[in-house]
Amino acid sequence: MKRERTEDDCCTKPALKERPLLTPIQAGGLAAVFKVLANDTRLRLLHALVRADELCVTDLAASLGMKPQAVSNQLQRLSDLGILASRRDGNSIYYRLVDLCVRSLLDQGLCLMEEVSDRDRGRGRSCCD
Repeated sequence: MKRERTEDDCCTKPALKERPLLTPIQAGGLAAVFKVLANDTRLRLLHALVRADELCVTDLAASLGMKPQAVSNQLQRLSDLGILASRRDGNSIYYRLVDLCVRSLLDQGLCLMEEVSDRDRGRGRSCCD
């Protein structure tokens, strides 16, 4: 059985600056991860799961204003990547985030977006340090 990752697991790797240059295979794998994440619906689903820890498909669909089948399709893409895990309880399927590095990635992405926006407005603060 696969052990769930904790946020501490994200930080136990060598710093990015200390790692060797990505190989073409590593770069392709990383691009595939970003391609799956580069979807506004999937990002909203991940954020909802970060906020609630675990939600069923019906609740996720209601919070995003989408049909459950459409949400299920997007959740499957994230599950295939190993980011989410699911469990069945009667007729409901509940999803939760199992790769907590994604939480940090979302936080950094939001920080970058806000920092660029602040810079465009002439504010020079940085939340990403």
